Amino acid sequence: MQQTAAADERRVVSPRTRAGAALVERLAADLDGVFEDVVVEHQQALFAFVTGLCGDPGRAEEVVQDAFVRAHRALGGYPADRIRALALRPWLFRIALNALRNSLRGRHLQLVLVETPPDGVDPGAGPEAEALRAAERRRLLRALASIPEEQRAAVLLRYAHDLSYPRIAEVQGRPLGTVKSDVHRGIEALRRRMGAEVEV
Repeated sequence: MQQTAAADERRVVSPRTRAGAALVERLAADLDGVFEDVVVEHQQALFAFVTGLCGDPGRAEEVVQDAFVRAHRALGGYPADRIRALALRPWLFRIALNALRNSLRGRHLQLVLVETPPDGVDPGAGPEAEALRAAERRRLLRALASIPEEQRAAVLLRYAHDLSYPRIAEVQGRPLGTVKSDVHRGIEALRRRMGAEVEV
């Protein structure tokens, strides 16, 4: 029991969490001077998320730029205390998701995953291993593209971007129970479509 509590505490005060809190604190003190750091810190994750949903890197780049403009404009109207209270990363994901929806009105979202090798994986690991990974990626892409958009977004936020369920609910503006159901149903649908266990 004590080990579980200690593990939870370590997650809460991870270096990433501390760095994020420090960035928000600096942002609250100097929006214009620090906003570029916010862009540098979060642009890759936002780009991967938006590209994963729309399948168009050019459109994703425009959407992410629009999202950062909207974020800067919104922050300019916030008092420092409100900025300090922000969960910045999920807030930016939500702005990007809304910007994407606005840009795609009436169009169906396509899925493409941006390739980034996981930590500890050698990206130059031989042609046979790369061919197997590419074939598996294609299978996963086909399966992901076939599930409903809300499930797809929830699965990407949970497993590609490591957001908690409450944070995903914030990003999508949906009830927590619905988000949990979307993730569960999305994973089950992927397992059925791929005909095997999906490791997540």
